[in-house]
Order: sequence, then structure tokens, then C-alpha cells
Amino acid sequence: MEKIVVFSNMYPSSQHPTFGLFVKNQVGLLQSAGLDVDVVAIQDPGKGKVKALQKYMTWFSRSVVYLMKNRKKIALSHAHYAFPTGVLSLMGKKLFGVPYVVTVHGGDIDKMPAKSPHIANMTKRILQQAETVIVVGDKLREDVTGRFGVADANVHVMSMGIDTSIFNYVPKEEARDRLNLPKDEKIMLFVGNIIRAKGLLELVEAFDSLKMSLPDSSLYVIGSQKDSHFVEELRSFIRDKDVEDIHFKEPLGQAELSLWMSAADALVLPSHHEGFGLVALEAMSAGTKVVGTDVGGLSYLLKDGAGVLVEAENPDSLAQGMWSVLDEDLVAIDEAVVRAKIAEHSFEAILEKLLSIYRSAEKGQVGRNE
Repeated sequence: MEKIVVFSNMYPSSQHPTFGLFVKNQVGLLQSAGLDVDVVAIQDPGKGKVKALQKYMTWFSRSVVYLMKNRKKIALSHAHYAFPTGVLSLMGKKLFGVPYVVTVHGGDIDKMPAKSPHIANMTKRILQQAETVIVVGDKLREDVTGRFGVADANVHVMSMGIDTSIFNYVPKEEARDRLNLPKDEKIMLFVGNIIRAKGLLELVEAFDSLKMSLPDSSLYVIGSQKDSHFVEELRSFIRDKDVEDIHFKEPLGQAELSLWMSAADALVLPSHHEGFGLVALEAMSAGTKVVGTDVGGLSYLLKDGAGVLVEAENPDSLAQGMWSVLDEDLVAIDEAVVRAKIAEHSFEAILEKLLSIYRSAEKGQVGRNE
């Protein structure tokens, strides 16, 4: 296989090391297998209409120049997010005959198409003309085939995978020693962007309820605070409810994040929607119980006793779920199911599937040779 180019509107930099880290991890995985991979991506998460327009125009220009210069060397392009990233891969196919794969992550087929009929139509075109569409969760497969008319045989369910050499079990007492955390507290953990759609208002309310029965408990919120308006609303909500022992931390590197997961009694993901929920799988790999809302990819990931599913946007249901993982008499996590899910989404398993998809896509045979 010749050169592969990965297009992404999210990719880490030294200034923003966690921005699209999952894409960088997959690129590294491909390079470790000996593939020649180039990346043309946006590395600045900054918002604002003017800044966004500038960075997207610059990115598109760089991508077009790249395609023109390397059109004879590229075997395949891989777009992360259908729109807008998939536009670049579609251009590469139409102008230079470069086949492409697109990975759908969730918001690109949920939020983006709702912005305008033009974006919806373009998204449909991008998905239908791809050699294959990778979706990170089972619910997204239903959306891609049902709403966008992509042939079922051309859709593959595959998460971004977890690096089990990083996200691995550390005994809770040892993890807390290393992080200088109290050994006798019940520690709940949230990891993700500090935005409304992650259900953080409901989490605060649920934690407030939990603290009435467990005063020696704490909640750590780890994630990017890019949405300053919501962050202030959330902090104001915490002050108004007079909830104590909620601590905010900026995004962490993966090794330190894994240690925090091992130190926690549970990871809580109260998302309103979730394409897959990779952080839940990472916590499971670190030996931590997970409470998540029954939405999107979490519905599939946490079923069959792998975790605890609760009703979305319902603080009472969330509080009950949090309480249940702290009391082993109320819920039993099926460790065999957890191990099976971790193995299914390990880097080794993901690499094997991705290479198979690439080989078939390059030949234009995805879905027809299986």
C-alpha cells in the first residue's frame, strides 16, 4: 500500500495536546504497522466566527495543495468526520481518483446536517460515495444507513480503540497514594469537555443528592473548559446549590488520566448523546466501574452488565446509578463481559480491522468481498 493521507478537523499540538488525540493515536497505530501516513489537520480548537473561518480556509487550501502535489502517490485518503472533513476526500476522489474512507464520530451526522439543507445533502453525498464508512458506535450505523441511505455492507462499526498498555489496572490504594488522594473517600470522576451536552448540570444535582447519604464523597471533573459561558453557569449552579467537594482539573495526559481512573470508585458519563463513549472503555480498562446514560454508543458499550445505564437528563436516575456502583449488593458488574469488550476494542484488534478496510477500499471492493 502506498501513501495514505488523513484529513481531520481535530489534531493535537504542543499547545493543545488532547485536541483530537484519538485521531493521532490511530495515526500512530498505522505508522507502527509500517504504513506511510501523512496528516493534514486543524490543530487549533479556538472558536469565534472570524477565527474559525480563517483556520478552515487555511486548512482547505493546504489540503488542496497537498492533493495536487501528491495525487500520484496517494493510495487512499481517510477523513475523520463526514462534514466538513469529508469534502476534502470527496474532492480527492472526483479530481484525482483517490478512493477514500470516512469515519463518522457522531456530531458530524447529528448536529452538522441540522444546520442547513446544503450541509445535509453534502453529508449524504460524502457518505454515499465513500468506499466505506466507519462508524464508532452501533447507533451511528443505524443513522448512516437509515437517514443517509448508505448500503449496510459498506458500513463498518469500529471504535477508535484503547491502548491497554496505558489504560491498565492499578490497585486503588496505590493509585490514590500516587495522586495524594484520601483513601477513605468515595471518589466520583467525570472526564470530557465541560459543555452542557455532557450532562454536567444533572451530574452536580445527582452528586448533591448522593452527598446527603455519603458526606465523605467527592467529584472530580477533568476536561477542557473552552465554553466559558457554560463553565460560569455550571460554577454558579454549584454555588447556588451549595455543593461542596467538586473539583475541576484541566485535561491530563493519558498515563495520568488512567491513574485517576484507577483511583476513582466510578466514572460517571451523564451525556445527552454520545457517539461511542471511548472514555468509558478507557475507565473499564483501568479497572473502574462506569455509570453512563442510555444514549448512543453508551447503550451498547455498557449493556449486559458491563456498566450501569441510567436515564438521560434525569438527576434522580443518575444518583441511583451512582449509588448502585458504590454498593456491590445493588449491582454486579460482569467482569467477563468487561474483559471481552476491552479485547474487542484493543489497539491490536482495531489495527487488524482497519488494515483490512484499507486494503478493500483501495481495491474498491469494500462490502463486496466479505
